[in-house]
Amino acid sequence: MIIEKKTDFSIFTSDENVFEDFFNSFLTEEKNYEEAHLIIHILNTIKTTSKDILQFLEFAKNRKENNTSFVIVNTAVDVDDFPEELNIVPTLQEAVDIIEMENIERELGF
Repeated sequence: MIIEKKTDFSIFTSDENVFEDFFNSFLTEEKNYEEAHLIIHILNTIKTTSKDILQFLEFAKNRKENNTSFVIVNTAVDVDDFPEELNIVPTLQEAVDIIEMENIERELGF
């Protein structure tokens, strides 16, 4: 896993070949980023199923409760197959945009 710390968020990018390996690395590292907005970038080189992505749902819900954002970047899945609480976008720029929009919503009290 590659972790990039940016000013307003951190990006966890997969460099593993198997989703399970990436998810286990995420579980280990995520604890160190509890206060950060997170972008999870799952490269298309990893075969990913909807069931795999759904493993992040509880993390997304917990982040929202703690006023932080959680966005997944992946183009291999259909976003319509997932609950609304799970932000899935096709590009890193869209993930950054989601974080910025959610920050504005929090500032406005939504």
